[in-house]
Amino acid sequence: MDALEAIMTRRSVREYTADPVPGETVRRLLAAAMQAPFAGDRPPWHFVVIDDPRILARIPMIGLYARVSPPPPLAILISTDLAPPESPGLQVQGSAAAAQNLLLAAHALGLGAVWTAVYPDADRMLGFANLFSLPGTVIPFALVTVGHPAARPPPVDRYSEDRVHYNGW
Repeated sequence: MDALEAIMTRRSVREYTADPVPGETVRRLLAAAMQAPFAGDRPPWHFVVIDDPRILARIPMIGLYARVSPPPPLAILISTDLAPPESPGLQVQGSAAAAQNLLLAAHALGLGAVWTAVYPDADRMLGFANLFSLPGTVIPFALVTVGHPAARPPPVDRYSEDRVHYNGW
């Protein structure tokens, strides 16, 4: 699948089969996420890979939008380290780019995935930080659930000419 096809056909998937995601595939997803652009000299992201069913079952109590049925075989918490001084205030942008790369890689590999928001909701951030014992300078940014899709939503053309402005508003 080429890059434009992946971008144009990727959709959020919230229904997965029980099939596990192999370790090498997880590594490929993380490698793609880490190819994202970021400001400064050090990438801001850290990833918590979650494949323990007991932990996965606890996530919907923290992140309402992370409820998928049945529970996913895999979730990846993308966290942002606010400590690097090279790019104050810009770290979350790098984490957003990593999340998008992760979603596109999952789709290109035939998997389904959905980005569930954590940042900037204070309650969700605290819940995920506590569940995964994140260090003080690291904030939870987004949770991406991943699995083999039980159903795949059809592509949607979201291009809208009224959202395009040339050389000014």
